[in-house]
Amino acid sequence: MNYGFADPDGEPLPLTEADESDRYFIQLYHHVATAVDLSGTSILEVGSGRGGGASYVARCLGPASVTGLDYSAEAVAFCKEIHRAENLVFREGDAESLCFGDDAFDVVLNVESSHCYGSMDTFCREVFRVLKPGGFFTWADFREVGPAKKLESQFESAGFEITSQAEITPQVLHALDLISETKQDSINRMVPRVLRSAFRDFAGVKDSKVYTLFKDRHMVYSKFLLRKP
Repeated sequence: MNYGFADPDGEPLPLTEADESDRYFIQLYHHVATAVDLSGTSILEVGSGRGGGASYVARCLGPASVTGLDYSAEAVAFCKEIHRAENLVFREGDAESLCFGDDAFDVVLNVESSHCYGSMDTFCREVFRVLKPGGFFTWADFREVGPAKKLESQFESAGFEITSQAEITPQVLHALDLISETKQDSINRMVPRVLRSAFRDFAGVKDSKVYTLFKDRHMVYSKFLLRKP
């Protein structure tokens, strides 16, 4: 459940046959998560959704543990049923009031989820609280151009040092181009006609409102790597 990532000039990410159908969505997780070495780390993913990203990170990137947190009880139940790994657990919780003690994790991961939160400032303060000193917050999401310009100050106000930042809108658009036809076919088969326009926007299929906002640069997709001093 993300817009995906595809670098036309990069090498394809090696994936297992089981993961291949989710290639572009996994590539976004890989690109964001591997901003730091995750070997042996304790990771919290806030907004883990249906759990595929947390599962990939746990299985393939070598952390000691991954905790996927999501507001939806239904999503958490789904994840517990579908995704099984010794170093992976899922919990229900609120991004703006994290149910963990101070200095609990080495890394916090947040991919294409924070645009849904009521307060980005509160979320950032909570992430800062649960990170160990020297820990990393690796984040990616989209914003309209105006709010995107505020991200740097929001992260710094929470106490983070900005280690790196980049716009990845072109790579996200390329992924949307590559998977647009498949998404459109699925919508036509599975969604009642009256709801298809809304689903096309949600999925970001080519020429949808969301796709056009990215293409016309009214909306940008950014990534940040942040460190707790």
